[in-house]
Amino acid sequence: MRILIVGAGGVGSSAALIAARRDFYEHIVIADYDEERARELVARIGDDRFSALQIDASDAQAVAQVCREHNITHVLNVVDPRFVVTIFEGAFLAGADYLDTAMSLSSLHPDQPYELPGVKLGDDQFAHAPAWEEAGRLALVGIGVEPGLVDVFARYASDHLFSEIDELGVRDASDLVVHGYDFAPSFSIWTVIEECLNPPVIWEKDRGWYTTEPFSEPEVFDFPEGIGPVECVNVEHEEVLLMPRWVNAKRVTFKFGLGDEFIDVLKTLRKLGLDRTEKVKVHNHYVSPRDVVAACLPDPLTLGDKMTGKTCAGLYVTGKGKDGQPRAVYLYHVSDNEWTMAEYGAQAVVWQTAMNPVVALELLSTGAWSGVGVLGPEALPSEPFLDLLKDGYGQEWKMEDRT
Repeated sequence: MRILIVGAGGVGSSAALIAARRDFYEHIVIADYDEERARELVARIGDDRFSALQIDASDAQAVAQVCREHNITHVLNVVDPRFVVTIFEGAFLAGADYLDTAMSLSSLHPDQPYELPGVKLGDDQFAHAPAWEEAGRLALVGIGVEPGLVDVFARYASDHLFSEIDELGVRDASDLVVHGYDFAPSFSIWTVIEECLNPPVIWEKDRGWYTTEPFSEPEVFDFPEGIGPVECVNVEHEEVLLMPRWVNAKRVTFKFGLGDEFIDVLKTLRKLGLDRTEKVKVHNHYVSPRDVVAACLPDPLTLGDKMTGKTCAGLYVTGKGKDGQPRAVYLYHVSDNEWTMAEYGAQAVVWQTAMNPVVALELLSTGAWSGVGVLGPEALPSEPFLDLLKDGYGQEWKMEDRT
């Protein structure tokens, strides 16, 4: 297995640091538009199985050329989702398998954006599923933590815990604090704006996919391991587009514990037009307002030593257990920033995202996971993933009975 990691930012660097401790691959190429950043990461790892180069992720042919020149078998895309389509296409052109942690972007319904979806997350990838199947190649999409690990939880719940599922509800929150900043998101603000200000998508068995206003249906969810009760709201996220394709449930939702301050900031960005991606003229230059916002905030990659707290990713499942009785469980994984910084020098949010595609790559290398076409994590058996996560990577996932 020869892997191309596209992106040497927070998730890419964490994935490389995690993979450096494993031996299931022959070589990993780390590619970034900023070649120096990729080279610094390779130097930090200090392993001759790693190399670095410059790449233009917006050019599918350039991605394909890198794959061919380095005999790449698997492409791991961990840059922001603007580049999903070209990296996805480049991997296909080169005959490589593909993995990502975020899917192709959505676009609004032209007439009823807060009632009906337009182009949904991942539509531009699933449209090419027949070609991937015919070529015998695998595109494993949404294999981060959310989407990713929680989708594995959905498959596990369906196979082992429930005879009938009323709702698959992703619930995410943290008690992370970034010291020294009034406002500093622990994940890419470009992606956070995209997720939180787009109309959230909900899926119901009798209705299909539909949308609502941003920040709808607030509920207080009690998170484990000291995080406690947090108000969560609907957010557009890939799990809602993935889980119904392979797991039988009556309803699928994604709710995120953003907090009032974060929601107010996002609403202000929207009100001022600073969430826009279309370029505007400033003096003699054309810039995207959202890119300016991202450039003005600290790089999440650099925040680890200023952060304290934990982040929790999980899936709340309700329905009937295998015995036919009502059941409710919360399956989750908690990432502690103190531990991830001490162990890997990586902050908790990006590290928690990064571990899952590395686990998936190892399963693909051994044949424990296999498939063709465009698949989500819930299309594959959950046990090999959860076993390797715990026994091979030392990451304990947990389940609380909330019946």
